[in-house]
Amino acid sequence: MASEAIGRAFDSRRARHTDSVRLRAEVAMRSSTPLLAIPLFLCSVGVFAGGSNYGVVPGTNPLAGKITEWPVPTPKFARDPAPGPDGNIYITVMFADRIARFDVKTQKFNEWDLPPGAHPHGLLVDKAGKVWYSGNGNGTIGELDTVSGKVIEHKTPSGGSPHTLVIDDAGAIWFTNQSGSVGRLDRASGKITEYKMSGGPYGLTLDKRGNVWVCRMGADKMGIIDSKTGKISELYMGPGSQPRRVAAAPDGTLWVTLYGIGKLAHIDPATAKVVKEYEMPAGENGGPYAVTVDGSGRVFASEIRKDTVAMPDPKTEQFLVFPLPSRNVGIRKAIVDAQGRLWYMGSHSGRLGMIE
Repeated sequence: MASEAIGRAFDSRRARHTDSVRLRAEVAMRSSTPLLAIPLFLCSVGVFAGGSNYGVVPGTNPLAGKITEWPVPTPKFARDPAPGPDGNIYITVMFADRIARFDVKTQKFNEWDLPPGAHPHGLLVDKAGKVWYSGNGNGTIGELDTVSGKVIEHKTPSGGSPHTLVIDDAGAIWFTNQSGSVGRLDRASGKITEYKMSGGPYGLTLDKRGNVWVCRMGADKMGIIDSKTGKISELYMGPGSQPRRVAAAPDGTLWVTLYGIGKLAHIDPATAKVVKEYEMPAGENGGPYAVTVDGSGRVFASEIRKDTVAMPDPKTEQFLVFPLPSRNVGIRKAIVDAQGRLWYMGSHSGRLGMIE
């Protein structure tokens, strides 16, 4: 995206560790309901890591409202955090061609260099600890062995700009390509199958039947790929909606940020219909972007123009809002780890953040 190619002034100050305070002090309440009183989506937990299919089951945390941020060592548009089976957090450093790992216990970073021009965008870590990333700059899906530092690149048949990736129950990797397709990588053979899709495919997730749901931001639609037959269908989200990111909840439903109109949409994939739309706290000017879901079904969505993360109460249709300690943060992706902590990466501020 053009907005992601603009140079940023990155913040390299030392980590800002906020004191632990309760929500009434740190969270701007859009509702008078205390956080712990908010009804949860009571359902069984599936293998939805942070609601986004990364292979690590998200946990549940009562969230006292403590926000901590750490500056990344190379703040050159770092983005898209993902949990690893080791409990650590991995990020891509897009404009430095690197992968970074944050050790949650030592609070230190380690980095690996990728091939020049890879411009890694999204990533995930498989059960063996291998990192898979989308080479947005050179039309590849890459795999990084963090022990040896070796990188293997899988060229996409049509090239283009691979964007976001997820992993299914069988271990295959699905990814969007902004140039007009969705791909499936068979990790065993290295074969990539592509499905043409217009509208600049952006965020994606998998439903409980294994079908692929794709945010076609430029078409105001959700694309749907039947993973068994390859048949493609769509769901129109309304004029100017610009669906950006999508996350799967443990109950099987999906949540989508509608960047263009400032709303959060709830979808039933079984019927391929929108159940409800919620207007975000900042309205159409907030820029709802990242969305993720924890193990109990609570939904979190960022408003990139307001430096906030908001959580809706489905009964009152009001939001609890977490104001972030930094300004011009730029959250494009957020996840929930196995302990139920919310992690985000500030692409503009150069800070990795955690809400617990």
